[in-house]
Amino acid sequence: MNLKFLSSGMMLSFAAFALFSISDACSKGLAGQLDPFEVAFSGGIFGFLILPFIRKPQESYSDIFATDRPSMWLLRAFATFVSTASSVMAFMLLPMPEALSLMFLMPFFVTLISVGILKEKVSGWTWLSVGVGFLGVLIVLRPGVRAFHLGHFCAVIAAMANAASVIAYRLAGNQSARLSLFGSSLFGPLIGDGLLMLAHATWPHGAGNWALLFGYGFLAALGQLFMMMATALAPANRVALPQYSQMLWAVAFSYLLFHQPLDNWTFVGIVIVTLSGMLHWVRQKLHYERLALEGHWQKHHTSSRPPAEVT
Repeated sequence: MNLKFLSSGMMLSFAAFALFSISDACSKGLAGQLDPFEVAFSGGIFGFLILPFIRKPQESYSDIFATDRPSMWLLRAFATFVSTASSVMAFMLLPMPEALSLMFLMPFFVTLISVGILKEKVSGWTWLSVGVGFLGVLIVLRPGVRAFHLGHFCAVIAAMANAASVIAYRLAGNQSARLSLFGSSLFGPLIGDGLLMLAHATWPHGAGNWALLFGYGFLAALGQLFMMMATALAPANRVALPQYSQMLWAVAFSYLLFHQPLDNWTFVGIVIVTLSGMLHWVRQKLHYERLALEGHWQKHHTSSRPPAEVT
């Protein structure tokens, strides 16, 4: 692997997760100003600005709907709709690090779906990492000590919806066009959040609200573009690591912008959740490096074997 390509992919991934974090901060800044469904709807509207940069020269814009598995396209669209609506509401109601720590339950739900529905084999290391992450979430929530309210519920729903989206991507395979994959994430919020916002939608007033609304939708879409570029330059397991930088952004924004300091137990829980993700990443890294080493030695052994004698 070319180290320059690898570092470029990692940098793009860091930039993508920074954009996602700023987008989330924009949605939180609109709390009390606009309906959450209206904010989520804007993600689909402003996301269309990214399409020209995603479309390949030989592709048509109609390829947004081109898919060999329509059920998976619809599942991705529905999961994105649920995820955007619930995550916007969670960030509006909770401190950003607390909401994000619950959304980091996504690997836990992916593992459950993989085992229960897809019948995939999951290693003990994976169960350990998701178990540690679940323990961290319990410390953040502290059932029986803290009240579990709508913000927490929305964050958990967002994690479940993101997990469903990951499974849909996996089942769709690698044959789907980029426009199709990206398009499903646009039309889900456009239709679902668009219908839900009708009862409470208001016209945004002031340049500040328009700037935050644009920032939420456009930066999230731009982050998706950066992630696509990153995965083309570096292995997926490397590109996923910078996801945990989102927690640093969330803590900084929570303190500096929204003046919502964390109590000690919540901070401990967030650290445990983040470390569980790092543990899973380290395990994946070691696994792929071992496979690459075995492949190298097998190739070396095959090439050094003397040719069979012809009789």
